[in-house]
Amino acid sequence: MAKQNVAEQFVDILVRAGVSRLYGVVGDSLNPVVDAVRRHSGIDWVHVRHEETAAFAAGAEAQITGKLAACAGSCGPGNLHLVNGLYDAHRSMAPVLALASHIPSSEIGLGYFQETHPDRLFTECSHYSELISSPKQMPRLLNTAIQHAVGRSGVSVVSLPGDIAGEEAPEKAADTALVTSRPTVRPGDAEIDRLVEMIDEADKVTLFCGAGTAGAHAEVMEFAGKIKSPVGHALRGKEWIQYDNPYDVGMSGLLGYGAAYEATHECDLLILLGTDFPYNAFLPEDVRIAQVDVRPEVLGRRSKLDLAVWGDVKETLRCLTERVKTKKSRRFLDKMLKKHADALEGVVSAYTKKVDKHVPIHPEYVASVLDEIADDDAVFTVDTGMCNVWAARYISPNGRRRIIGSFSHGSMANALPMAIGAQFTDRKRQVVSMSGDGGFSMLMGDFLTLVQYDLPVKVVLFNNSSLSMVELEMLVAGLPSHGTANTNPDFAAVARACGAYGVRVEKPKQLAGALKEAFKHKGPALVDIVTDPNALSMPPKISTDMVTGFALSASKMVLDGGVGRMLQMARSNLRNVPRP
Repeated sequence: MAKQNVAEQFVDILVRAGVSRLYGVVGDSLNPVVDAVRRHSGIDWVHVRHEETAAFAAGAEAQITGKLAACAGSCGPGNLHLVNGLYDAHRSMAPVLALASHIPSSEIGLGYFQETHPDRLFTECSHYSELISSPKQMPRLLNTAIQHAVGRSGVSVVSLPGDIAGEEAPEKAADTALVTSRPTVRPGDAEIDRLVEMIDEADKVTLFCGAGTAGAHAEVMEFAGKIKSPVGHALRGKEWIQYDNPYDVGMSGLLGYGAAYEATHECDLLILLGTDFPYNAFLPEDVRIAQVDVRPEVLGRRSKLDLAVWGDVKETLRCLTERVKTKKSRRFLDKMLKKHADALEGVVSAYTKKVDKHVPIHPEYVASVLDEIADDDAVFTVDTGMCNVWAARYISPNGRRRIIGSFSHGSMANALPMAIGAQFTDRKRQVVSMSGDGGFSMLMGDFLTLVQYDLPVKVVLFNNSSLSMVELEMLVAGLPSHGTANTNPDFAAVARACGAYGVRVEKPKQLAGALKEAFKHKGPALVDIVTDPNALSMPPKISTDMVTGFALSASKMVLDGGVGRMLQMARSNLRNVPRP
């Protein structure tokens, strides 16, 4: 059998771990690995235009498939470009293996051209970051990195000098069994006993759900029904918990709506399920709180807990539901459902009349039409900023759709790169990038990646020539907006110049037809929609303590605009409330 070099061995191990693609930009220190990929039938090299895109794409692929994904950057500046996307993947608990190619091993520590120390630089955005310093070390180190990424759901970084990658491997790598998924974690009996006791003692219980409720929708609904609990959610919990939910009271946080804030503050017991909700200003200080999470390190870091439960949501609820007493009174639940419906009615009443005639087009209208037209199993990738608001309020989850974004890291420019990774997992599935003009233009070069690989991603561009969320933050802080305006080209013309389908929409009556035509197009498409930069209005009163950075502590803040089909669902839930 012919000898392998280290790069070939590296690629073999990635393929055995289930990696199908390696996203990156080629460079001299990466050449042995890229060549090994070229010659291996089980893996493809995806050439993107910026390494940040590579990391975002790998993170999105991992979130869609639940499996390990990989990206790579050449030495120095090349792998440094990965860092932002890796931060996002790590904070989103996406299993990603990043290859940080390195300068020649004999030159490390001597100030060589493009020298950095990637094994140190990536430690904060990874569970594992190590340098391969000899060919014999590589197989075990790479296997260990994979185990960290998959087993702990996050990023691992392997730094590999280009000269070592090209060396002959001293021996065939052992065919080691690898972790392929995380185990379920059942809480201890003492924690279950105490939580049952707390629930039975409480008259009013509220559940607040995050991304950790993925795969546990049925268990949450059964549990909420038994204890008559309103169910709120964080943004990352929306896609898993909002649909088919007769106990829904909306979302809390800066982008929140409905009665989630009231439900979390007016209960006797708040149970946080699978959420590391970062804005502690929105959490109550005078309510008993229990938190359930599979990650013990997040328990209690946002609020003072009365009980910390280490376990995944599904297993914990399986233990709880059969043991807690059925609550007879629906009074608190019904009160919150009524508040939720009333709150949504109030927001809708603030929505500008004749929205289908308003020019420039209301972004809310764009999002609502998009929600109606998009496929029932579409993947939406969402830019940070106002696109987060429109996705949170308009895109209706149904258990089949996916909604992913930089919801924990909060990076701009994530939607297009994430759409690349999502589309590679299934070319037949509709993938929609909800992009803002600021985010899109930041990594616009990778629109060419869509064209190069003929990826049928549909970019729906909310083009208001402004960094609107930043402008909003300035206004809330009492500052005049400055440096937030964008001078933009005709993005549809840019798309056409790149070889893709492009159409510009300036009037509401053109919108539905333009979206339908773009979605019917078999290749990549961009719909450049000129939206109203003044679609926001400020609440009539803002207290001083609301102005605290991005979180703003603005629990009562309302962004004008409707909430789409969520109002219909709230009305339906209200109709199901028993009448005396």
